[in-house]
Amino acid sequence: MNESVVQAQLDATVQTTSFDFLDHRYGGKVRDTYRHADHLLLVTTDRISAFDHILKQTIPFKGQVLNRLAAWFFEQTADIVRNHVVSVPDPNVTLAQRCTALPVEFVVRGYLAGHAWRVYRDGGRALCGKSLPDGLRQNSRLPEPMLTPATKAAEGHDEDISRSGILERNILSESLFDELERISLALFERGTQKAAERGLILVDTKYEFGLDDEGQIVLIDEIHTPDSSRYFYKDTYEELLAADQPQRQLSKEFVREWLMDHGFQGLDGQVLPDLSDTFRVQVAMRYIELFEQITGMQFIPDTSQTPSIELPRTFAQYCSACPPTWHATRSSNPVVALPLGSTVSEMLFFQTGTDTLSSSIKNRAASKAGPRCAEATPIKTLASDTGTIPVR
Repeated sequence: MNESVVQAQLDATVQTTSFDFLDHRYGGKVRDTYRHADHLLLVTTDRISAFDHILKQTIPFKGQVLNRLAAWFFEQTADIVRNHVVSVPDPNVTLAQRCTALPVEFVVRGYLAGHAWRVYRDGGRALCGKSLPDGLRQNSRLPEPMLTPATKAAEGHDEDISRSGILERNILSESLFDELERISLALFERGTQKAAERGLILVDTKYEFGLDDEGQIVLIDEIHTPDSSRYFYKDTYEELLAADQPQRQLSKEFVREWLMDHGFQGLDGQVLPDLSDTFRVQVAMRYIELFEQITGMQFIPDTSQTPSIELPRTFAQYCSACPPTWHATRSSNPVVALPLGSTVSEMLFFQTGTDTLSSSIKNRAASKAGPRCAEATPIKTLASDTGTIPVR
C-alpha cells in the first residue's frame, strides 16, 4: 500500500466509540466491547498500547488489520479449539459469543526475546517456574516452546505466574490449566507452521480463553496478531543472530523500543511521549505488511473519512434493520451481507472491485437478507473459500 493512503487517514481513525443503543460498554486498551443479547460486539479501534499504557495518538487502519487478521487465524485454528467468532460485520467489528473470560493469559515463547530476554539479561534463569539454560543470547531459539502464564490485571501491569502459583491461588483447576496448556502449545505449533510457510518465525504470542455456559473452553480476544505476537523474518534470522544484531521483525516491539529511546517504559514519573505523524505512518505500514505477509492477501482498507459516523450506522442497521442471522457493514462502503457460517474469506470486507463473489453467494444474500441488504454491492474477495466459521 502507498504511504499516501495512510497519511490521508491520520485524522480519520477510530479512537473510541460510544453506542447508547447497545448494552453495557467495556473499554479496553484497544477494543470497545458491547453486550447485545447473548453476544458481544467487539470494536477493534485504532488505539495502540505499550507498557500497559494507551498511547496518545492512534494508528491508521490498525483496527482493521487486527480484526481481519484475527478472523483469518481463528479460522486457521478452528480444528484445534472452538473460538468465539460468530461473524465479522465490519472491518473493525467482530460479533462474538459471550463467555466467562479466564483471568490468565497463556503466553507461549519459542525464542528468548522481549520481556523474557530482559529477565535473562538481568541474571534471571527462570521464568514462571520454567528454567532457562545458560549460554543463550538475545533472540536465541529456546530448546522447546515454553508456557509463561501471566495474570490479567484490571489495571496496571500483568504479572508473571507459575503453574504452581495458579493452582495455589485457586485461579484455575489443575485439569483446566493442563488442558489450556495443551491447547496453547498446539495453537503455537500451528502459528509457527503458518508463519514458516510465509517466510516468518513466530517468536512468542499470548492466548486468552473463556468458558461458555456449559463450561466448554472457547478461544477469545485475538490470535497471532501484531498486538499479541512477535514475528521475525526467517531468511535473515541466523545471520543476524550470529552477528548479535537486532532481528528484522514484524511486531509491536519496535514501538516499545521507540518509547524506551524516548525515555518511557511505563514507570512512575515518566512522561508518555507523543507519536509523530511520520512514526504513526511507519507503524501502520508495519501492521499492514504483517497482514499481507502472513495471509498472502492484499490489504485493501475501508478509507471512510467519518468512521465515528459510519460505525454507529453499522451497529444500528445490524441491531434493527437486519434479521439477527445476517450482518451488514459500513454504509459508506457497502458490501453484500452474508449469512452466518460464511467463510472468513467471504467476510473480510474488502472494498468493492472488479472481482466479485460467486452468483450463488450473491443470490443467497439477496434472497435472505431483506430489502436493505439486498441492495448492497458485492464485495471483492482476495482469498480462496476454504473452511467456515460455524454458527455458535
